[in-house]
Parts: sequence; C-alpha cells; structure tokens
Amino acid sequence: MTDKPVALVSGANAGIGFEVARGLTTHGFTVLVGSRDAARGAESAARIGNDAHPVQLDVTDEASITAAADRMRTDFGRLDVLVNNAGVSFVGDPSTPLQERGAMGLLTVVPLETVREIFETNVFGVIALTQAMLPLLRKSPEARIVNVGSSGGSLTLNSDPANPHRAMFGVYPTSKAALHAVTVGFAATLESEGIRVNAADPGFTSTALNNFQGTKSVEDGARRIVELALLGPDGPSGTFSSDEGPVPW
Repeated sequence: MTDKPVALVSGANAGIGFEVARGLTTHGFTVLVGSRDAARGAESAARIGNDAHPVQLDVTDEASITAAADRMRTDFGRLDVLVNNAGVSFVGDPSTPLQERGAMGLLTVVPLETVREIFETNVFGVIALTQAMLPLLRKSPEARIVNVGSSGGSLTLNSDPANPHRAMFGVYPTSKAALHAVTVGFAATLESEGIRVNAADPGFTSTALNNFQGTKSVEDGARRIVELALLGPDGPSGTFSSDEGPVPW
C-alpha cells in the first residue's frame, strides 16, 4: 500500500508510454509500468526509479489483465489513473517502409485477420482493461482515465477532401476512430460517478509505431497525456485534445 496516488500505464516499457510513466512519477505518483514482456517492463521500471513498478500486462489476454488487476488490488488497494496507451499500428515485417505499411492497411486490401488483430489491441483491449480496473478506480476520490487516440482517426478531419492524409485512412486510423467512440461511451456512463475519461492526441511522435519517422519527441508526445492524467475535480470529461488544443472527433 502507498499514500501516493497510483497510476497504471499500459504499453509503458518504451516510447510514449515510458515517457508518460516517467512523467507521472515526477508528479508524485507510484506508477505501474505495464508491459507484455515482463523482463522489458522490469528493465524500464528500473530506469524510471523507485516509484515505478513493473507489471506483466497483455491487453489482449484476459488472464494477464485479471492478474494485473489482482496485483493492483493486493499491493495498492486502489487506482487513481489509468492510461490506455498500448497499441499497434502494423502487423507484419517491422522493416516495411512506413508508406508501404499505410498502403497495406487500406480497408480495400487489408486482410480481415489483420483488422481483428489491430482492433483486439487498440479497441477491445482498452475496453477489457478499463472494465477490469473500474472497481479499483472507484476507490479513488479523483479517478481519471486517459485513452491515447490520434488525430489520424478524426472523422471530421478525414471527411475533408482537402486533407491530403485522408487517402491513407486505413485500418489503424479506423481503430483509433473506434477508440474515440469508446472514450465517449465510458465518459458518458461514468460521468455521474465523477470519473473523468478523456482522449489525448500525442501527435506524430517518433516511436516504433511509425518506424521512428515521427517529427515529435516522446517528451512532447507525452505532454498532453500527463496533463489529462493530472486533471483536478473540476476538469473536463469526454474530450479529445492535443498539446495544441481541442481536436475534432
């Protein structure tokens, strides 16, 4: 047990998730570093410091989620912040160039098996992990949930014919659009309980998701996620924003 607020960040062994976990410890949190690979999670938690603890977490594995929830309940007794960061953008050879990845993900050609695999992590995994953690979040006086979305999944932006990126609106941005809808669903349902649920757009950040071709640093990409995790009792819920302001759904 700890007197410090407790946060769980999925997919936190590298990239934006790691930076979010590190950032939350600097704001006085005890942070659980979620990682599919237990060894990588332990290494990343050690790099962050004493306020970070590894937890094996695969959001596509019910047993893994249940074990993580049991660990949270036994060791910490509550959860103040859940950051749903774990995500996949591509299934295949990781050396595939980014442009080719995008073309392979177009809904006209992408195998249905790939669609299911990406949605399993980016959408169903978020629902499953959030549901499992709700009993612990309800024990917090100021619980917050932050889902890591993407402006690339904005239906508003991609409905504009002038948007040059809309031609690449494939399975990954479609999964993020679904995640945005999940955010609104949880926010609306949990509003009466005072649990704030928001989506954050980190921007085109240099991570493994885009083969490190992003133009933003992980520090910049994590900024808005951390800000939403630190919302006070009068903070908003059911919003989508970046560090530059509101993002259209």
